[in-house]
Amino acid sequence: MPFPDFIQTFPGIDVPFPKDVVKTAVVRSDDGLVAFFSFAKDVELPSHSHGAQWGTVVEGEIKLTIGGETKIYKPGDSYTIPAGVEHGASIKAGTRVIDVFEEADRYQIKR
Repeated sequence: MPFPDFIQTFPGIDVPFPKDVVKTAVVRSDDGLVAFFSFAKDVELPSHSHGAQWGTVVEGEIKLTIGGETKIYKPGDSYTIPAGVEHGASIKAGTRVIDVFEEADRYQIKR
């Protein structure tokens, strides 16, 4: 089930994947960024780091490695990634997640 229509009308963000692979919608404040991700195809997200991040899986499955520890996250599962900790993921097609970033400028917003 997709995110509600009003969420899908939020602006998207500039991510390194084509629109047919991942759709995005965001809300940004001076204090952080909330991103709604919908993955239409499998995605391999290489290891990287940035400010703190919290997320929850709404639908689908993510195999997430945080600081060298790998775990599979399913609907209802949440994860916390501390600032500066290396992490990467394998995300299955059909997955939807909500991620909250402490960095308001983590991604460039597309208008």
